[in-house]
Amino acid sequence: MKKQFLLSVLLSAACVAPACTNFIVGKKASTDGSVICTYNADDYGMFQFLCHYPAGKHPKGTMRQIYDWDSNEYHGQIPEAAETYNVIGNINEYQLTIGETTYGGREEMIDTTGIIDYGSLIYITLQRSKTAREAIKVMTTLVETYGYNSSGETFTICDPNEAWILEMQGCGGDKDNKVVWCAVRIPDNAISGHANQSRIGQFLKYEGVEVLYSKNAVKFAVKKGWYKGPVKEFNWKMTYAFPDFSGRRICDARVWSFFNHYQDMSRYLPWAEGKDPNAEDMPLYIFPDRKLSVQDVERDMRDHYEGTPLAMDSTDAGGGIWQMPYRPTPLYYTVNGKKYFNERPTSTQQTGFSYVSQMRSWLPRQIGGILWFGNDDGNMVAYTPIYCGNTVQPECYNTPGADALNFSDKNAFWVCNWVSNMVYPRYSQMFPSLKAVRDSLEASYFAQQKTIEDRAQALYQADEAAAVKFLNDYSNEKAQQMLARWKQLAIYLIVKYNDMAVKPEKDGRFLRTKTGLGAAVKRPGYPNAFAKKLVDTTGDKFLSPAK
Repeated sequence: MKKQFLLSVLLSAACVAPACTNFIVGKKASTDGSVICTYNADDYGMFQFLCHYPAGKHPKGTMRQIYDWDSNEYHGQIPEAAETYNVIGNINEYQLTIGETTYGGREEMIDTTGIIDYGSLIYITLQRSKTAREAIKVMTTLVETYGYNSSGETFTICDPNEAWILEMQGCGGDKDNKVVWCAVRIPDNAISGHANQSRIGQFLKYEGVEVLYSKNAVKFAVKKGWYKGPVKEFNWKMTYAFPDFSGRRICDARVWSFFNHYQDMSRYLPWAEGKDPNAEDMPLYIFPDRKLSVQDVERDMRDHYEGTPLAMDSTDAGGGIWQMPYRPTPLYYTVNGKKYFNERPTSTQQTGFSYVSQMRSWLPRQIGGILWFGNDDGNMVAYTPIYCGNTVQPECYNTPGADALNFSDKNAFWVCNWVSNMVYPRYSQMFPSLKAVRDSLEASYFAQQKTIEDRAQALYQADEAAAVKFLNDYSNEKAQQMLARWKQLAIYLIVKYNDMAVKPEKDGRFLRTKTGLGAAVKRPGYPNAFAKKLVDTTGDKFLSPAK
């Protein structure tokens, strides 16, 4: 990667930490045996590329400079690995995928003297590891050696065979401790998730699952006076990152809703609602009542709590005239001295990029790993396939000159945001048009997948490099086709719905009069639910006198 582009990636990634979502599906919980994991990288005003780090060999003595992934501040340097692997987005050539969500935890545990921040840790590890277990060892060794600079973090670490959750916090510059951490392997037939709230509880009492943890995981809390009970009863999150109202309603509720699609989670609704201090804690993972496909998980990334008590009421004034399931930020607001909150679902307008990673052990590694990638709110994009061996990004996901302050119609982030920001305020009116295009594109990708991968496997037997290039070319072609279709969608929406009216069409063509003019527009007015709400609010102010 060129130094200039690397700097732009680092700058564009700033402040991702506060609000992300990860879901995890074990290989025996998926319909085809894939390990599946997801990531919404969310923050306000964030602009994102699809990053790439090429494989390389490095002479002894080569040093790697560490710049904070959020702030781009220089932290120091560490020795470079002798060999690094190809990384595209958050997956490497061995199908290893790493995502994250920041949960914060005790502020006094942040170690500002540490060299490694959470974002740098992800991409360094992807370049140095082939498996999830190796990644855990690399990550924990790095922070134990060089110190951990960020606040509390939950990492999703998956390969084609295993799925893990790793939680980590610094030790506030303590002279005898650099970091505390704990990792739990998610059972193969289970699903899990995390969304900015620590999820690991009494890990020493977990049965039937593999748990790894630092030697000081409990001792450090005892030393600080934060825990005085039996070692066996130690609860990671209750000690290091207590789940308050925000941690439950704003964060854990996203995981609750994911679980609720695959098991009745009404028992844990009080936990997700966040108001009952005695509510039963939600489990780290559940065993779904059916197996999940990639398409299922893509839908889960588009969730707004539909069909649950947390769903935004269609007559809620916050949704506007056309009932958008989005709310403006910040999440909290004050009226007459009282503090109120907005629901915070998985799908959110401030997503910079979103992916669903599919990892398959039975295929050659460069064919088995796919990052289904989108460059905006997952609900508002078509996830396009990015194969894990790819070495060249599509132009639309890596556009020269485009950044947070420079629009480009060659850039997926900006074109997708162009469309989504037209749709948000007129959601019930315009979203069906977007959804039809989105779903049609994704259906075509899945329909082609077997044919493309069969061709790649045939090539792979004779020439591995040719197979990798074939998949790279295919990925880039699909991404660029998506961009072109999204531009068409943008133009269609402005023509179809101009000035809050609707132009009639038939068989995909706008209707004209016999003389060639545009046919008379339809004026749908207020949706019934909103019209009633408006009258309930304004009374007789706008009551029309009887004729």
